[in-house]
Amino acid sequence: MENILAIFQILISLLLVGSILLQAKGTGLGSAWGGGGEFYRSKRGLEKIVFTASIVFASLFIITSIIGVIVSR
Repeated sequence: MENILAIFQILISLLLVGSILLQAKGTGLGSAWGGGGEFYRSKRGLEKIVFTASIVFASLFIITSIIGVIVSR
């Protein structure tokens, strides 16, 4: 059980790091592929999906960490 949980945590952490790295700080995904990010705009399309996915991955990582602490006792 603990090994499966550890593998699941590693996979979630890699997905979390990847989704965070896709979000260029202050510019969004638009400038990563050549678009300008000089002004504030709302998140749309792929940028919103990546943002939401990073929140979900962070939540899953916290939940699996808490479960891991409870199981290891």
